[in-house]
Amino acid sequence: MSEAWRIVGRPRFGGILVVADHASNRVPADIDLGIDPALLDEHIALDIGVAGVAEAMAAQPGVAAFLGHVSRLVCDFNREEHAPGVVPIASDGHAIPGNALDHPGHMARIERFFRPYHNVMETILDSSPPALILSLHSFTPHLASHPDEQRPWDCGVLYNHDDRASRLAIALLEAEGLIVGDQQPYSGKLLNATMNRHAEAEGRPYFGIEIRQDRVSTPEQQAQWAGRLVAICNRVALALD
Repeated sequence: MSEAWRIVGRPRFGGILVVADHASNRVPADIDLGIDPALLDEHIALDIGVAGVAEAMAAQPGVAAFLGHVSRLVCDFNREEHAPGVVPIASDGHAIPGNALDHPGHMARIERFFRPYHNVMETILDSSPPALILSLHSFTPHLASHPDEQRPWDCGVLYNHDDRASRLAIALLEAEGLIVGDQQPYSGKLLNATMNRHAEAEGRPYFGIEIRQDRVSTPEQQAQWAGRLVAICNRVALALD
């Protein structure tokens, strides 16, 4: 574990690696974001529920989880390094005044959090190549800035160019009676930075899943989703083999 990341379970050759970029709302003590602390419990700070799902998945044989260990408001790992949103100055209508950094301050965040996170992930993937990567996120039933735009999906599956695993996963999720969004609530062709870098660019099979937060808000729901996703990931990995 470091400031930027933590690992649950042991990555294994031919196993499943769960990647959760936004699993934490932690803000280091020496960083002042200048926001109401209550916002750290909301979606702008983390993907609610994913840490519990990832940890429960990693308790199963052959599964490990690589988790972001700071809030996305400190550093958003699911962005290209030079994208403005990697250190966001606003999120869902809320200003983040502590992120109005000069260039040296911005680059210090990148060096402290972003590069170690991605460098270690790359090392893990090279040393213990998984059969499948699951990119795990959650989404709000609606955005605070657009409360009338309801999102009806239980989950969504995201991908960019490589949809091999995603097509299989969508069918398996729908077979469980779930309402599954194909490239919803947004498209992986627009926001897929971590998987573009570590999966698509290297030809590694993956799919991204977004789970609606009210489906993973309790430990019981998280355990249910973990069991479901372990089974589905194993089936997808076998089908791709």
